Amino acid sequence: MSKEPLLIIEDLHAGIEGQEILKGVNLTVNRGEIHAMMGPNGSGKSTLAYVVAGHPNYEVHAGRVTYKGENVLELGPDERAQLGLFLAFQYPTAIPGVTMANFLRVAANSVRQARSEAGQDVEVFTPREFRRTLRERMAQLNIDESIATRYLNDGFSGGEKKRAEILQMAMIEPEMCIMDETDSGLDIDALRTVSDGVNKLFTEQMGMLLITHYQRMLNYISPTFVHVMMDGRIVRSGGPEVAAELEEKGYDWLKDQVTAGAA
Repeated sequence: MSKEPLLIIEDLHAGIEGQEILKGVNLTVNRGEIHAMMGPNGSGKSTLAYVVAGHPNYEVHAGRVTYKGENVLELGPDERAQLGLFLAFQYPTAIPGVTMANFLRVAANSVRQARSEAGQDVEVFTPREFRRTLRERMAQLNIDESIATRYLNDGFSGGEKKRAEILQMAMIEPEMCIMDETDSGLDIDALRTVSDGVNKLFTEQMGMLLITHYQRMLNYISPTFVHVMMDGRIVRSGGPEVAAELEEKGYDWLKDQVTAGAA
């Protein structure tokens, strides 16, 4: 039985400040699939994440990004989030004065309100329901409850910031998750904890785009497909063996192959 397409990126050209970074990206993520996007620094991986999520500094020059059948390029980042798109940042921003619990309550209820208005059988959290659900999610993800009273990412370690991103994912319940180098800056214990959280939350109704430099995160999260991006294009796609090949050989051999093919 064929899977349902969730996110379709077609001939996407985009950049920032007049510089074209994405030069014709094509990618389809179906429900129940985890796609790993690998590539050297400056290849366009994070730009792809920001463009799909709706970062206002990036300009789309051509192409389409269709999510659940709707071209989201015409929507703001908040509207995309309300539709079920979620971006976990490589460098989460600290917001002193806003507690984690308050942020999660407002974010989750914003999404739930939009879903309710769209006819889905979901209601905004009451204060009691929110507290109960938050405690359940923190227990599920092995996150200390004290994080809820701390200011969002303020003074958090690298591992705490990434666990906070996973907790946001758990409370918002998105259908399409983009993880932008979630493994960046994590030691092996934090990486294992964060990966375990992702595995607990992922379902067959979701799709995921996992952006990473290294294979190490893919030792804990098993991708359906692995893609390699270079110079704003996807130059290689395959199964998990692609990541193992890159781990063994690096990127230079593939750069030479791509350059030879272009010539």
